[in-house]
Amino acid sequence: MATANQEHQSQLRQIAELMLAVAGESVVVMKRNAPERALKLKRHDEWSIYLEFLKVMFNLTDRLSALHIPIKDQLEFMNGLEDAVTAQLKNVLEPAFGSSIDQTEIMLTVGAAVAESRQTYERYRFLVTENNPVKDEMLDNFGGRVADAMGVAGNAQVSSAATLCASAVIPAIKAILAGDTPPVAAVCTAAPVATDTTSAPPPPTATPGLHGPTGTEIKLVSVMATVAGEEVETRWGLHPRFRQDLAPEDMQRVAKLMNRVAKILGERYASVAFSDEWTSWHKAGHA
Repeated sequence: MATANQEHQSQLRQIAELMLAVAGESVVVMKRNAPERALKLKRHDEWSIYLEFLKVMFNLTDRLSALHIPIKDQLEFMNGLEDAVTAQLKNVLEPAFGSSIDQTEIMLTVGAAVAESRQTYERYRFLVTENNPVKDEMLDNFGGRVADAMGVAGNAQVSSAATLCASAVIPAIKAILAGDTPPVAAVCTAAPVATDTTSAPPPPTATPGLHGPTGTEIKLVSVMATVAGEEVETRWGLHPRFRQDLAPEDMQRVAKLMNRVAKILGERYASVAFSDEWTSWHKAGHA
């Protein structure tokens, strides 16, 4: 990151973490609003939905940063955010794909998302902190894009849920930019949000609820089962920041416990994974 961004490193990291968490959490909210379609979504479909949320949050952050970052530093700040999101996304994906993960591919993916975000949303002129028809028009456009990515074009329920999720993140980003303590979780009114460390995009889980602070529903531990032929592989992962905070002896205890949990869940999943009832379920990659 360039020198001008040194004083903003903490903010950039916080916003990047927030964006990835909310994007992951929002994917599951969309699936809850279209449960029949959710069973048919492939991994790349979920990834497309995930990227749509990143695109709109890049735009919202750009608009909010104009209110807190000097004009001469704003472009550099947004370039720094692109770098921070790339680095955080690599951290999120590494537990699943190991050190062989291609950071260049991640960088190109994030760069393309930023470019499409500008192309799609910069034409709307409005003050992001106020409610007005142009802002509503942009968010409606975003909601429609999410519905399209899910394969349910014109689904008003999905579009509305997406709009709520995007709107709910604005106060948290604003608080981070202002140097205030952000609400503990940016949650859309449709459901709270969580991160996962085992796939791309992180397939999150959530429970229904109303507005809550950012981070109260952050997923620290996740378990994923995958089917390959007639074999079932079950693995677990920790949120990267949580892993860093654990002492070695605590990490050993967590690993011992989670190995047992993964074994129990894996055996249970294997016992039903090949039945007709669960065919669509395990093809979706959820356990």
